[in-house]
Amino acid sequence: MRILATLAATGAALATLISPATATPAVGPGTSHTLPVRTLLDSLPVKDETRAGYKREAFKHWVDADKDGCNTRAEVLLEEAVEAPEIIGRCTLTGGIWYSPYDDTYIQGSRGSDIDHRVPLAEAHDSGAGEWTAAEREAYANDLGDPRSLIAVTARSNRSKADQDPATWMPPSKANRCEYFTYWVVVKGRWRMAIDAAEQAALQALADECPNEPVTYETAR
Repeated sequence: MRILATLAATGAALATLISPATATPAVGPGTSHTLPVRTLLDSLPVKDETRAGYKREAFKHWVDADKDGCNTRAEVLLEEAVEAPEIIGRCTLTGGIWYSPYDDTYIQGSRGSDIDHRVPLAEAHDSGAGEWTAAEREAYANDLGDPRSLIAVTARSNRSKADQDPATWMPPSKANRCEYFTYWVVVKGRWRMAIDAAEQAALQALADECPNEPVTYETAR
C-alpha cells in the first residue's frame, strides 16, 4: 500500500534547520532533507522550459508496482478515502467518499475522482524530465513514496488545471493555496526539477503570503 512520508520534523531538527547559505540539497535518491519551504524554493534552479519532444506515453503511469492487484490510481484512492470503498476481486473499488481540496468538494464514488500529478507530467518534462531515463519517468508518474506527489481531486478541477503551473493556475479554493504552493515546491525539490522565471515569480509571491514552514522530504533521483 501507499508509503506515507514523515511530514513533521523533530524538535531537534527544527532547532538546526539548514540556513539559506548552506541549503542546497544534496543529490542522490533517498537523501533526507528538512528545511524551510522558502529555502527549498530558493534552491530550485531557474531555467527556461521546453515542451519539445513531450509525449505523455513516455511517462508510463498507473502501474501495479508491488503486484498486489491495485495500480497506482487505486492505491491513492485507498489511501485518501474519507469513507473507504469496497474492494471487489483483486482491486475493483466501489462506493467510497473522497475530499477534493482544490475545490473544497466531496466526491461520491471512485469514478468521480481524477488522480492529479501535483506537478503535471508535461510540466515535469518541461522542467527536466525530458532528459530522464524511462525508468525515472515511470517512477515519477507513479510516485507513492511521498503523499504530496499524487492527489485525488474532482475531474473538473484536474481538467481545469491540465498542464499548468502556479503562474497560470491555482486551486479555486483559496484555503488550499498555501498547501498547494508548499507541496508543489516539495515535489520539484524531491525530483530535482527546475522552475522557469514566471513560475518562480508566482511561487515567490505565494511564499510572501504563506507560512515559511519546515518541510521534510527525500530526493527521488
